[in-house]
Amino acid sequence: MKSTTFGKRLTEVRKAKKLSQKDLAEAFVTSHTTIGKYERDEMIPSIEAAKKLADLLGSTVGYLLGENEESNLFKDPEMLERFKAIKAFKEEDKEKIYFTLDALIHEVTNRKRYAHK
Repeated sequence: MKSTTFGKRLTEVRKAKKLSQKDLAEAFVTSHTTIGKYERDEMIPSIEAAKKLADLLGSTVGYLLGENEESNLFKDPEMLERFKAIKAFKEEDKEKIYFTLDALIHEVTNRKRYAHK
């Protein structure tokens, strides 16, 4: 399986946020040609620049750099915000959320399984 490049991931996340290259360039305080070069993998940003891009796009440096294969989770700003919110909770509250999520996932999985029989 071919690995997705930084540029392709940056493009996916930017488009998921419904931003043009120009919009992202303005927020990043650079030119749209620089964003284009990043997206075409003609230039690789510094770690600081990659972090700023990830922050602006509501993503993570790990996702943009291809360190996380669960790409759709980090491309979805709503999912990412939920993960960040859960991370900030006390351990006891996290356990309750995990228990509830596990139960819901189990229920939906079973419904799908029995609906196809």
